Amino acid sequence: MSIFDTPLDRRGTDSVKWGKYAGRDILPLWVADMDFAAPPAVLAALRRRVNAGVFGYGEPWPSLEAAVVEHLAGEYGWAIDANWIVWLPGLVSGLNIACRAVEGEVLTATPVYPPFLSAPRLSGRPLRQVDLVRRDGRWQWDLTALATAAGEGARLFLLCHPHNPVGRCWQENELRALADFAAERDLIVCSDEIHCGLILDNDKRHIPFASLSPDAARRSITLLAPSKTFNIPGLGCALAVIPDAALRRHFRHAMEGIVPHVNVLGLTACEAAYRDGEAWRRELIAYLAGNRDRVAATVAACPKVSMSPVEATYLAWIDVRGLGLAAPAQHFEAHGLGLSDGTDFGTPGWLRLNFGCPRATLDEALRRFTTACQVA
Repeated sequence: MSIFDTPLDRRGTDSVKWGKYAGRDILPLWVADMDFAAPPAVLAALRRRVNAGVFGYGEPWPSLEAAVVEHLAGEYGWAIDANWIVWLPGLVSGLNIACRAVEGEVLTATPVYPPFLSAPRLSGRPLRQVDLVRRDGRWQWDLTALATAAGEGARLFLLCHPHNPVGRCWQENELRALADFAAERDLIVCSDEIHCGLILDNDKRHIPFASLSPDAARRSITLLAPSKTFNIPGLGCALAVIPDAALRRHFRHAMEGIVPHVNVLGLTACEAAYRDGEAWRRELIAYLAGNRDRVAATVAACPKVSMSPVEATYLAWIDVRGLGLAAPAQHFEAHGLGLSDGTDFGTPGWLRLNFGCPRATLDEALRRFTTACQVA
């Protein structure tokens, strides 16, 4: 039995995920928040910090910064300088700051994590968007459409890498094509790499966009956090890695007066996760891969719905357009299953399913999914 089979009752707690359907028999597999306890090393570090008893203003410390630098070098072969790090209270803050820091229009592709669509609007930046395309069962970039959409005004490209919600782990040739595109158009690339620790296939690896070349590094803002991989999003700790000094100054200037310091418990958890969480993460990946395969088998057995292979994340992106439902998310809720509505990601007719939960919960959810498809 895996440690991830242990059920955690989150009903009636502060959980946004479970609170959404309080008092209703609906299993929540929507927001990207796993139903697993954090790694023991993280919990131990937090207990030590709480036992210190003092919670004054804090700032990142040398061993924390070293843990980040060592983690990126060890996992991805990406050598960074600690001075390139800008600490943030959350990755969504980073997306919004990037939109404020770079003058001009913003370019991205849908479907995509909803803040990619809201951050430009909230920052007063026009948004240009194109669709990802599915070829041979895999989601891919349409570089021709991107070039057309970029026009003369685009200055910032928002990249989701690995991709939420389609689950792609972008490969080196795909990333290099994007880097060439960015260089030709003189675009800054803000790369959301929050799911980089969640590559599910043994034959794939995460390649940081900024590690591709000196030019890619110069035009990059890389957003990272331990929150998704180690299931600690409520602790509010993220970071931007910005190699170019001038771009880093613009980013910091855009933060002034509106972005608070990072929670000291979040910083503590970050160091523990990156320094001592690897064994836990490897066991998690194996468990999630098993869950992914269960979801894929269930979807394949249901006529009129489909999904592409999930290479990374714990999120399945499911095409339910064939069911002919006017309101897909509401239909599945009526059958006891709470999923994310594709409309929020810029693609109506799709649903996102979070399979980061104990297998018993997932099996019941998939039973409900099958029923909902059968009666549609």
